[in-house]
Amino acid sequence: MAAARAWVLEQLDAERGRWMLWLPVAMGLGIAIYYELPSEPALWLSPAVAAACLVAAILSPGGSLPRAFAIGAAAAAIGFGLVAWRTASLAAPTLTRPLFSINVEGRVADIQRLPDNVRVVLEAVRLKGGNVPPPEATPLKVRVSLSKGAPPLTVGDRLLVLANLSPPAGPAAPGAFDFQRVAWYQQLGAVGYALAPATVVEKGRPDGFVRTLDALRADVTERILKAVPNPEGGVVAAMLTGEQTAVDKDVAQAMRDSGLAHILSISGLHIVFVVGLVMGIVRYAIALVPPLALRVDAKKIAAVLALLAALFYTALAGAPVPAQRACAMAGFALLAILLDRTALSLRLVAWSAVIVLAIAPESLSGASFQMSFAAVIALIAAWETAAGLRRHLHERAELSRHRLVWRLGAALSASLLTTLIASIATGAFAAYHFNRLSLLGVVANLLGVPLTGFWIMPWGLLAMLLMPFGLEQVALVPMAWGVEGLNAIARYVGAWPEAATLVPSLPGASLWLLTVGGLWLCLWRRRWRYAGLPVVAIGLLLGPPPAPDLLMSEDGRVLGLRDDRGVVHVASARTDRFVSDAWARRQGQEGAKRWTVSATEEAAGLGCSTGLCRWRKGPWRIALVSDERRLGEACGSADIVLATVDAQSRCRGPRLVIDRRDAWKEGAQALWLGELGLRRETANGVRGDRPWVPNSPSRQALPVRAPGV
Repeated sequence: MAAARAWVLEQLDAERGRWMLWLPVAMGLGIAIYYELPSEPALWLSPAVAAACLVAAILSPGGSLPRAFAIGAAAAAIGFGLVAWRTASLAAPTLTRPLFSINVEGRVADIQRLPDNVRVVLEAVRLKGGNVPPPEATPLKVRVSLSKGAPPLTVGDRLLVLANLSPPAGPAAPGAFDFQRVAWYQQLGAVGYALAPATVVEKGRPDGFVRTLDALRADVTERILKAVPNPEGGVVAAMLTGEQTAVDKDVAQAMRDSGLAHILSISGLHIVFVVGLVMGIVRYAIALVPPLALRVDAKKIAAVLALLAALFYTALAGAPVPAQRACAMAGFALLAILLDRTALSLRLVAWSAVIVLAIAPESLSGASFQMSFAAVIALIAAWETAAGLRRHLHERAELSRHRLVWRLGAALSASLLTTLIASIATGAFAAYHFNRLSLLGVVANLLGVPLTGFWIMPWGLLAMLLMPFGLEQVALVPMAWGVEGLNAIARYVGAWPEAATLVPSLPGASLWLLTVGGLWLCLWRRRWRYAGLPVVAIGLLLGPPPAPDLLMSEDGRVLGLRDDRGVVHVASARTDRFVSDAWARRQGQEGAKRWTVSATEEAAGLGCSTGLCRWRKGPWRIALVSDERRLGEACGSADIVLATVDAQSRCRGPRLVIDRRDAWKEGAQALWLGELGLRRETANGVRGDRPWVPNSPSRQALPVRAPGV
């Protein structure tokens, strides 16, 4: 043990220059611990722990391992405190029940143009009609899908619309994606759809820098879609303004299947293209004027202008997490150029992560943050590891007679390896969040990324420069030609049978192990880094958790079962495609269909008929009731009853009864049936006592910001 301890200390001392890279990891650990807690922590806890750790760091010898651990613990406490404070500070009213046929009036804060309609986010909301909540309980923001024939809108307009509203939806199943948590951090208190065309009651102007940018984004998106119709127009808008809502659904699916979906999300790829194009154009323009080129540093002037372009592009796109990371990295890299320092290193990634986590700590749990940083960390780590090989190949190329062939081969190999490394680094996160793996992304990216970099983005930059003069169509049309080719690549590769596969949901432990193992492999330089490989392997080998046998949606209207072959079916009179598809996707299936039985099973009394489905799982007799007239029959012959009607007070015989009121109170339901017993989970029980969970004690305890405050 003494020898092992000495060896570990020797490795740590040799990696002293890499200690700083673990600072954002410590912050992220604190944030992750916050989300894993079963209940809301006290706000004083984090400052107290952080202060104690900082005192310990000050008292420790400079440059020592104890000081490094104390700083890391302080960073974890700070991350924990930041996300706890942000959660408390964003408390806002949320609808507690659906509202039907009410007048919703509010100021347009955001416009999202979908392929078929327009969706708006309203703020400064007023609700008019029967049974609406009092002003102090009115949501700060409401999202409404407008009907066709909506009037021309700009950010700042005051809108009146007749709509149905409901609270933000909870997870489709225990452990599934939690939209209520996302809505909490957006202060979105209700979602709904219009019942009639909306009316602009007052034309407005955006006030403030952020709303001005929102208005500019909406205006640019609208002009793009007018100049370039779908399906190309939606992709062009996504690449220039970050507005993905207008992307055609079939195109978006083809992009996901082919591994090109990252091109739709403004991230490092787009920021690099913009920075590279601006730097290249500025340096070339200065070089065309020899007297000027001899008197100024063209590289540094180009770096300043490229930084301004990156900041504007990121702001115009709404500053999504991948763009924040890419812009921060580009800023550090361009600053390094201005200071004559190394422009590409993992230190830039680390400081970028610190900035993103400090601004929006809740982004840690999102797919955008995880996949974006995973790809960049893996690419830079591989670049550093292959430094010797790259120098050797460069020397051979310079000495070769076929220098052009060597350079073309190097470019092709670099593109191939970049795509392969990024795909491997992000694959597990894609499987965890989306239950989908793109298996042939290398092929699509080898064709699509060069097309994007050398044709699409240059025309896009020119379109943005021409837009103030109303001449954007001159550049948007050839840009659309390139997008048409990109869509063709996505459809062609995505149509291959082996292009993509659905996978069952991974357990949370897999994500922890994959993250820890991957970071250990990438952040260290010495050979002990390879200890991360078995950790990653264990994370991949854990396999999906056992799938539930019975399911009920959070509104109590949709019932599902998993048959003996593991296939998920809908077994209720009502269906909800979003919910049923989420159930099936979590099991690695394309979609859930209505349950049907064989003739033998039907003869045995199993199957569905007029609001009642009967099923048997081992010793358990199950009834799924959608018609209250069949409730008495079901209760007299089943061990377990799931009902979309009120059943608790009327159904005494079964061992377990779950009805719609249970779902309303506890969220989506899941049951696992075994030979010796059953296990039940609820969405609210899995999430615990957290502010975004309806009716939770911690939600009631938080002071809620009223509208207009």
